[in-house]
Amino acid sequence: MSELTLPTIRQRPLDPPDELKELRQQAAIHRMTYADGHQGWLVTGYAAARAVLASPHFSNTPDDMHPPIDSSRMRAVADGGKLKVPPGFFLRMDPPEHTRFRKLLTGQFTVRRMKMLEPRIAEITDACLDAMEAAGPSVDLVQEFALPIPSLVICELLGVPYEERVQFQANTKVLANLETKVEDAIAALGNITAYLHGLVQRKRKEPADDLLSGLVESGELTDEELTGVGMLLLVAGHETTANMLGLGTYALLTNPAQLAAMRDDPSVAENGVEELLRYLTIIHLGPIRTALQDVEIEGASIKAGETITLHLPTVNRDSSRFPDGDQLDVSRPASGHLSFGHGIHQCLGQQLARAEMRIAYPALLRRFPGLRLAVTPAEVPMRSDMSIYGVHRLPVTW
Repeated sequence: MSELTLPTIRQRPLDPPDELKELRQQAAIHRMTYADGHQGWLVTGYAAARAVLASPHFSNTPDDMHPPIDSSRMRAVADGGKLKVPPGFFLRMDPPEHTRFRKLLTGQFTVRRMKMLEPRIAEITDACLDAMEAAGPSVDLVQEFALPIPSLVICELLGVPYEERVQFQANTKVLANLETKVEDAIAALGNITAYLHGLVQRKRKEPADDLLSGLVESGELTDEELTGVGMLLLVAGHETTANMLGLGTYALLTNPAQLAAMRDDPSVAENGVEELLRYLTIIHLGPIRTALQDVEIEGASIKAGETITLHLPTVNRDSSRFPDGDQLDVSRPASGHLSFGHGIHQCLGQQLARAEMRIAYPALLRRFPGLRLAVTPAEVPMRSDMSIYGVHRLPVTW
């Protein structure tokens, strides 16, 4: 029986656990014991992770999926747990159900459409910076900058009144906490579901020029499916980018040469965003898949029904794909990272996230050229207890 369990303690806040780097140097895939005793697999190599994500022989549904760590929230989701995937939450579906929802939405998130949104993203960013300046010179960057920008953008895109954001943000935080009690997670999921179901009803009566109204008017989805789609887009649309903006700023503030490059050279921003996505990789406990049939990956014989966990922060540092991958270098050609996934489940909103970060990072650093941490780096509280990594707070001054 394997004695390997998933290491989660980081010796340095921006690096994966040292044990995982050592494992990657030994092999790309390893036998691992899951929290419930299941004998599954851990992937630490880039090529192996890409192969798993591209393969049709792995399922993304929670059925028969095992939790890689002992977490009350993960137990509630995995293995047919009590926290049920709502209809329309297509991230946790396999084809053909996944394909049906994905096709409906792909046209909404093209590069061209995201380019059209950029002037509005810039306006929202400037407004947040104005408010931050007025509140300063010492603020929590998460509350004043990292969280409101993507929240405002996704609310406008979906047609969610921004003044109603407090409720869904609070419930999202409960759901993302790895130690949330099952009953609290179920209650939070119920609150978001009830809110979005009510919003769908409002869109039926008074449609507007937004994505959710468009989906309602298409007539292709039930109210329950529309609710699930709305939940996925709303939660993913603010939670992931907000944590990248917060953690990315922390990484730059603790690496002055890289900060200066992002601030002073406009040509660096686009590539710098890709490097920050690669280097930080906020999806830090997965993704997780289950083998639908026997399959061989990098010499490992994975049996049908076995769960496999991809540790993306380690995968994205693989020196065979990214030389000196443990170093942050915003000039590095960082394309090809797996932070947005790969294959049919690759992040639908990745172009939106890129646009938000490409605009927000330079705007922040140029508005506040003297931006610095208001506490020591060690005092910044990290989101090790959450399903998406980042910083809980980022006290800054200028």
